[in-house]
Amino acid sequence: MTTRHEGEAVDRDAPADLTAADLLEGYARGGPTPVEALESVLARIDREDAALNAFCAVFADEAREQARASAERWARGAPAGPLDGVPVAVKDVHLMRGHPTRRGSHVAGAHAPFDDESPVVARLRESGAVFTGKTTTPEIAWKGVTDSPLTGVTRNPWDLSRTPGGSSGGAAAAVAAGMGPMATGTDGGGSVRIPASFTGVYALKPTWGRVPHYPASAFGSLAHTGPITRTVTDAALMMDVISRPDARDWGAMPPPAESFAEAVAAADVRGLRVAYSPALWGIAVDPEVARLCERAAGVFEELGAHVEREDPPVPDCREEFHVLWYSGAAKAMEGVAEEDLGRVDPGLLEIVGEGHRYSAVDYLRATAVRMSMGEAMGLFHERYDLLLTPAMPIAAFEAGLEVPPGSADPRWTSWAGFSYPFNMTSQPAASVPCGLTEGGLPVGLQIVGPRHADGRVLAASRAYEEASPWPSLVG
Repeated sequence: MTTRHEGEAVDRDAPADLTAADLLEGYARGGPTPVEALESVLARIDREDAALNAFCAVFADEAREQARASAERWARGAPAGPLDGVPVAVKDVHLMRGHPTRRGSHVAGAHAPFDDESPVVARLRESGAVFTGKTTTPEIAWKGVTDSPLTGVTRNPWDLSRTPGGSSGGAAAAVAAGMGPMATGTDGGGSVRIPASFTGVYALKPTWGRVPHYPASAFGSLAHTGPITRTVTDAALMMDVISRPDARDWGAMPPPAESFAEAVAAADVRGLRVAYSPALWGIAVDPEVARLCERAAGVFEELGAHVEREDPPVPDCREEFHVLWYSGAAKAMEGVAEEDLGRVDPGLLEIVGEGHRYSAVDYLRATAVRMSMGEAMGLFHERYDLLLTPAMPIAAFEAGLEVPPGSADPRWTSWAGFSYPFNMTSQPAASVPCGLTEGGLPVGLQIVGPRHADGRVLAASRAYEEASPWPSLVG
């Protein structure tokens, strides 16, 4: 296996290896300053990203100005907010003032003057975060791996021959490799959970509307914004910031009643009713993945949860998801000139063509399936506080491919059956690292909660993390 560390010494004392929580404690107590933390992260990016291709843009000079301003605030004892001075990478689908948002595309990128910011970026900026750059994504974030005509192939830091997953693959690869403790991601069918599982980091897809989103996604309410971090505590810290309101999102929920950071500080799953479904409707799971997830479910039982093997009432909704997803892709690509189509990802062109063939009635039928799934899962969660499944049925496969070699099905949804159903139902779902395969590749356990139970999912994730710490490439 080829990894980024093969044959080289690693500086385990570098600030880049610290979590956001550790950095913040250091800023308050005389540890590494925001300037020192940023320089460590930038040095890591310089060293690692040529091989990984996790960043499509690095804002070194701008980030240094932000870090210096943060250091001055901390010196005065007046940080701007709970993430002041923390290096954060932004997925290149989120708008950022002063920078283009290319979305992995030659033809579908944002155009000057770049005045708007997505709510997640605006809230992080208000909190004093230091923006290191934009991370790679497949074109318009359409698939579960990360390669695009614009930026090429992004690779997995655990094994450079493998994909980090997608569509937030650049974000997850950056966090896993220590190129910053946290990154923004989006998830329309698994796009934070897939790369988290493949790269051994933590990610949360919140309840739809919990994190405001702007501009509205062409994929509608399938699309969620969430954190990618190396620890659950860092994800909770980020959620406390990015869940703040934004008037531009008509579907956003009111501010959370409780702090997510406080929820994970009191993590406890004793007495919770937990369902474990190793295969949902019969998804084929790699035996090594199955073994690791079974062991992880056993940890919840050891922690005092009542764990039962029970499949939720979730049908194989792949065709209905395709109707919604492919229609969204067609909407996202409308207006692209005919002469520019040759510069578009061929797979994306295929699903756009399918999206144009669906009727309004097809779309409404798929929406009706979503509604029935949501109703069924709501009733399921009257009996169970949480649902556990594998996050992915496989570990990371070869980079640059949409599906594993030899697959008879050409589309990424053929291997992501554990993730997109919970975009259909809008529930919160996290991927928690639960071990490594014999080949040294990460595996994730998915923790799903009822709608609006984001704090419960985070707390359960933290309880598992405390009981079964996961391997990391840094720290």
